[in-house]
Amino acid sequence: MSLPEEVPDRPGSELTITRIYERAKYLFPDQEIVYRTRRGVFRYTYSDFADRVERLASALSSLGVKGLDRVATMDWNTHWHLEEYYAVPMMGAVLHPVNVRLAPQEIVYTMNQAEDSVLIVNADFLQLAEAVVPNVKSIKHVIVVDADSVPSKVGGVQAYHYEDLLKERGGRFEFQALNERRPAFMFYTSGTTGLPKGVYHSHRQVVLHAFSILSSVAGFGAGPKGIQITSRDVSMIVVPMYHVYAWGFPFSSIMSGQKTVLPGRFDSKAYLELIKQEKVTYFAGVPTILYMLLTDPESEKYDLSGVIFINGGSALPEGLALMAERRGMKVFVGYGLTETAPVLTLALPPSRLQDKLSDRELFYIKLRTGYPIFFVDIAVVDQDGKPVPKDGKTLGEVVVRAPWVTYEYYKDPEKTEAAWRGGWFHTGDLAVWYPDGSILIMDREKDVIKSGGEWISSLRLEDAISQHPGILMVTVIGAKHPKWGERPVALVVPRRGWEGKLTTEEINRFLTENFVNRGAIPKWWLPDKVIEVQSLPLTSTGKADKKVLRAQYSDVLAK
Repeated sequence: MSLPEEVPDRPGSELTITRIYERAKYLFPDQEIVYRTRRGVFRYTYSDFADRVERLASALSSLGVKGLDRVATMDWNTHWHLEEYYAVPMMGAVLHPVNVRLAPQEIVYTMNQAEDSVLIVNADFLQLAEAVVPNVKSIKHVIVVDADSVPSKVGGVQAYHYEDLLKERGGRFEFQALNERRPAFMFYTSGTTGLPKGVYHSHRQVVLHAFSILSSVAGFGAGPKGIQITSRDVSMIVVPMYHVYAWGFPFSSIMSGQKTVLPGRFDSKAYLELIKQEKVTYFAGVPTILYMLLTDPESEKYDLSGVIFINGGSALPEGLALMAERRGMKVFVGYGLTETAPVLTLALPPSRLQDKLSDRELFYIKLRTGYPIFFVDIAVVDQDGKPVPKDGKTLGEVVVRAPWVTYEYYKDPEKTEAAWRGGWFHTGDLAVWYPDGSILIMDREKDVIKSGGEWISSLRLEDAISQHPGILMVTVIGAKHPKWGERPVALVVPRRGWEGKLTTEEINRFLTENFVNRGAIPKWWLPDKVIEVQSLPLTSTGKADKKVLRAQYSDVLAK
């Protein structure tokens, strides 16, 4: 008897989100999920969570949700949001977490393109929902969470109280077997270069992504100087759940049976208190979140030693990393995009290299963009698509292939074809490649400063400036220049006591003494102008909004 050319699947072999759910319910029924709402901090077990997931699926089914219907959410990191993360895709529908930090017009655009049929909204966003819902004709029902009372209609659409709906229509729900390639989630990019672009991911992609994160941390990066996260750890999901799966932690945390903390709306004091009370061992986020936790007026009262912070979204400034490590934290960088579900790399050096590295060498490697996690192919290529030398110097574009990279931009074949040219997904990020296989993002293609035909990395310049003792926040943009095309301009927010002192001369003196003289950056990178500002505009992901700043300051060197 000959072997089949393709091994057929047996029932139960599908890689679906239901597999994560069933494992957690079976193996860890008494594990805790802790959640914070405006009423206080509460907790329930994985078993309680599973019961509520079933009741939510039953209630949504009673409202007519079926097939690939899209269910939108507007919420913080709450237990309600976690229940929706599981119930909706497991019943075969598609969850669309709406990025509430987008402009209302952009939200309307994304919801119309997704054709959402149900909106589940936190009471904090009812005013936003009232403005958006009348402009999204596909919405048939609105469900409100964390509310004392609910109006009969929101934006002219029938409204329900989440808890009442679970009591009145919730019951046992039998999740049917699904094709692992069935779409499970939709997300939209932050729209920094135009209208947000829609992407979707299948059950298989979500499960493989979660598995790869866990196995990469537990295996690849474990070692005497590495970091290992196991089922004994306590995860606090800080990355907003409306940002591409909160970087996968709602799945990897539950899959591994960890105590999971859902901290709700951001409040630095409340987050620090949760870290202390719940003995949180790791969390992830953008640099802004880490900075706000470390500089909270009461931050020094909290012991953060041993807590792991996984940075993403934008480069982790060396000064901020040093500030965290002085508090005893362990920090390292991860990297990904909305299109890639999102994680592609983690800056955890392989265990075989850790014994060979000094603490200082290890510190700087953990600030790189990192090494590809399991099942990710990554390359840095030139304009012809050929790999650049792994010399840590030659700049190229990061291209990737992985099981969880989006198949397409929803309803946009032209952008899909451009992104997937040559059989690789083109990220638009510029990086250098090191001999050990790790990469370091130098800039976004749209943010790099093109001066006299040469490139200046705004990210590396920001990192250097951030280490000045008077700098609270900094971003660097390219401004028009009559001779060089573009030159760097730094926008800086001063620390208390440094107001009026962060001149162009002061910043360039600091950069010259600490970076230029030791060859860390070339002298011609020094900014032509430093502008002191009270605050920086932020994107929906907590990064400095360079699109806004370029529009405001693009002609500043011509004045």
